[in-house]
Amino acid sequence: MSPVTAVMRRELRSYFVTPVAYVFLVIFLVLAGILTFYVGDFYERGQADLQPFFVMHPWLYLILVPAITMRMWAEESKGGTLELLLTLPITLWQAMLGKFLAAWLFIGLALLLTFPIWITVNYLGAPDNGVILAGYLGSWLMAGTFIAIGACLSALTRSQVVAFILTALVCVLLILVGQPQVLELFQGTLPRQLINAAAHLSMLQHFEAIARGVLDVRDLYYFLLSMLCWLIAGVLLLDLKRTG
Repeated sequence: MSPVTAVMRRELRSYFVTPVAYVFLVIFLVLAGILTFYVGDFYERGQADLQPFFVMHPWLYLILVPAITMRMWAEESKGGTLELLLTLPITLWQAMLGKFLAAWLFIGLALLLTFPIWITVNYLGAPDNGVILAGYLGSWLMAGTFIAIGACLSALTRSQVVAFILTALVCVLLILVGQPQVLELFQGTLPRQLINAAAHLSMLQHFEAIARGVLDVRDLYYFLLSMLCWLIAGVLLLDLKRTG
């Protein structure tokens, strides 16, 4: 068994030996259903698709994913197990990747458990299931980016509360940065090139494109590169702790 797999299995097991996993899954599924069918005006739209479902995902992840990732490294630091982990024959990158993959697979399980909503929309109409599949892929990629951010910021502090707040803050900034209302605030005060660059950093913009069924390579690269950069930053932070 590779070190990455060993860490991943250890982390997945730790989710399910405590109520954390079950509470997360129940809250995610209940909120996904309520937000889709009531807040998202699913029935009033008169259209058989899952756009109201996917529109709510960034806001669900904004609260629930930091709650999962805040303990990832902060708990290790506070409990003194980080030093023990760093003495094992495993690299920081392997440890980070194992923890990240465990959380990402866990979110993937949460998404899979929403299949009754998919069945419901197929029962009520004839949706484009290819678009729905793209929406699930985009949601999972966005969740992975949220998790990578949380993993990095959890490595920054010993406090789970601080890790939660920092992760939520960074994620909401990446969601809002490309919104027209936000960009308009800086019109005339910042160079146009800088505003356009900020718009391309918007996580919401890339997710919405995929959720509409448009699988642009640039959107896929955005999420994959974002995950990689945040994980590398987290490893560097852990390395500074080890050598500091």
